[in-house]
Amino acid sequence: MKIIKILAILFISFTSLLGCRDDENQDSTPPGSLTIENITPTNGGGIISYMLPNDSDILFVRAEYTNSLGVDVYRVSSSHNNSVEIDGLNQNTPIQVRLFVVDENENMSQPVEVEFTPLPSFIYLVQESISITPDLGGVKLEWDNIAEKTVYVHLHIVNGAEEEIRILSSNSVSESVFVRGLESVEMTFLTKVEDFDGNITDLEEKATLTPLFEEMIDKSTWTLMSQLSVNGNAWEGETTAFWDDVVDTAETNSDNSYFIIWRDQNGGTLDWPLDIVINLNKNVRVHRFKVWQRAFWYGGPTGAPYYYQEENMRSFDLYASNNSVDWTLLGQFDIGDPSDENGNIPQDFIDAAADGHDFDLEGVSDKFRYLKFSITSNYGSDTYVHGSEITLWGLDNVD
Repeated sequence: MKIIKILAILFISFTSLLGCRDDENQDSTPPGSLTIENITPTNGGGIISYMLPNDSDILFVRAEYTNSLGVDVYRVSSSHNNSVEIDGLNQNTPIQVRLFVVDENENMSQPVEVEFTPLPSFIYLVQESISITPDLGGVKLEWDNIAEKTVYVHLHIVNGAEEEIRILSSNSVSESVFVRGLESVEMTFLTKVEDFDGNITDLEEKATLTPLFEEMIDKSTWTLMSQLSVNGNAWEGETTAFWDDVVDTAETNSDNSYFIIWRDQNGGTLDWPLDIVINLNKNVRVHRFKVWQRAFWYGGPTGAPYYYQEENMRSFDLYASNNSVDWTLLGQFDIGDPSDENGNIPQDFIDAAADGHDFDLEGVSDKFRYLKFSITSNYGSDTYVHGSEITLWGLDNVD
């Protein structure tokens, strides 16, 4: 017992000694300061170029400043770079920046202070570039964003005494966004633009216009062209249930409104793509649509919907034709897979799936009579593919 105690004391003493030696050997010498070479003002910031000191253990450069909203912030740039970007500014007065060199032992150099005046923030350039034009069931917004930084476009829609606000977000250099669900009456549209740091422009009136009339395409005339289509009539499923205006629900199997494509009734394999061809028996023009997955889960967790499970359709192409022979691609679409590495699906995606998946075409289609829904993948099954409903919006029964 005494031997064990002695060994323990010796071990503790030895490790303490090593710790002391590590502390003694740790470099506490700060690195040298950097040398400023150039400062290039940008829209809402600037790029500071520099030359690093000769220290071999430099980790990064840290730039500290107070932004236009009075918040102390910092930016860092690794030792592999020779510049650091300052951003998030909205001012026409000089900004003071302190730059430090930081080494691997967290030693910091003496600061180097610089001052420059940024160009007007890119949010004003985005605001100036915004154009709004009428579209079916709404409006189309377009803008340029040369900075390719995240912007939030606040769209105010004034309809008489009522005002609705929608917030659109993008970091694309050129953006085009449709805003749907608006009446075909004259409205006033105003915008303001905000960046990630909270800088925001004034609200500005952009247009007074009337969204174009939009209607849901009536499905009562649709018929299946079975000779051009996959067989979706397995078990309780029916291909024509895809447009019967009944959306399958998770709570009960009493509706059973979906198609079931079974490989055993289609040559023994799911030979992608799987086409469902519909004769609308009239001419239409469309610009958006919605699809629903099968919801009811046979043998699954009680009350849980079947959304995003292996037998549900996932991606598909949409084609239009006036003779059922020559087809025009309207677009390629993917519902997507929101599941994590453990197969868990966030509740907001489950809720969204119950409301259907919305898709926009790039524009309004030419008029057509035949629609081909060409399924290109499901969520993993090599036996079945399910889908519940499709609805189109645009102009119905056109000449």
